[in-house]
Amino acid sequence: MERSNHTVTVFILVGFATDPVMQLILFVVFLAVYSMTLVGNTTLITLICNDSRLHMPMYFFIGNLSFLDLWYSSVYTPKILVTCISEDKSISFAGCVAQFFFSAGLAYSECYLLATMAYDRYVAISNPLLYAQVISKRLCIYLVIYSYAGGFVSAIVLTSNTFTLNFCGDNVIDDFFCDVPPLVKLACDVKESYQAVLYFLLASNVITPTVLILTSYLFIIAAILRIRSTQGCLKAFSTCSSHLISVTLYYGSILYIYSRPSSSYYSLERDKIVSTFYTVVFPMLNPMIYSLRNKDVKEALKKLLRLTQPEV
Repeated sequence: MERSNHTVTVFILVGFATDPVMQLILFVVFLAVYSMTLVGNTTLITLICNDSRLHMPMYFFIGNLSFLDLWYSSVYTPKILVTCISEDKSISFAGCVAQFFFSAGLAYSECYLLATMAYDRYVAISNPLLYAQVISKRLCIYLVIYSYAGGFVSAIVLTSNTFTLNFCGDNVIDDFFCDVPPLVKLACDVKESYQAVLYFLLASNVITPTVLILTSYLFIIAAILRIRSTQGCLKAFSTCSSHLISVTLYYGSILYIYSRPSSSYYSLERDKIVSTFYTVVFPMLNPMIYSLRNKDVKEALKKLLRLTQPEV
């Protein structure tokens, strides 16, 4: 029996497993990852806000990345935890729309922010003497605002087009959250116009930032090669290595999921694993990536721990 999206009141999230023991194990794993995500990103934001040595454009962007990761992980993980320990796997139509909108908006915003951070690293390495003038406080604020605005405007376009599709037959989403591939799988027909919207958003929000990042790193490599001392080269490379790791992990998984035609959305098992990485695991890794190899952040953490220790 065919039915339109207007008659769908709930969706059923399949999740990862139906075995009770496996669900309990997954609950413990996701709870541990989410706890580490909250602690790691909150700590990094606190350090950046409180330590004057971290009041620099690079750390301003890292702090906003941590804020995005906190929000991003919270869109998915609480619902995953509920579905792991509850027999009720449903999510309301409105809840699905909200989850879809915020996940898209935050994902696109993070793409823009990572591109902004690449430009910041390019200026820092190629024009260190003019860095403070070029990357001013006002420019930093504008770049972050544009990242959020671009991400959420695109999310409005994607959400409005996705939830005007006609859903028919089953309302079971073969995934752990409301996303493009499983929703397209439920649609009665996917018009070429919708596929065009997907490709347009992919090009403007993922491909374009990727090109900007690659271009920035080509200039960064050229600037590093002009440095004569080996120590100077290593120092310059270390300033952008953390960002390069983040970009590789995040964009790699995003492009795998969304750069394929909709006809390939009917085999979603591998997609779940990749989606778990960039929605749940990646927000946990980011604080580690930007702090474990960063001397300033480690010093700020030591200072904070000394202040919080009770006097004997």
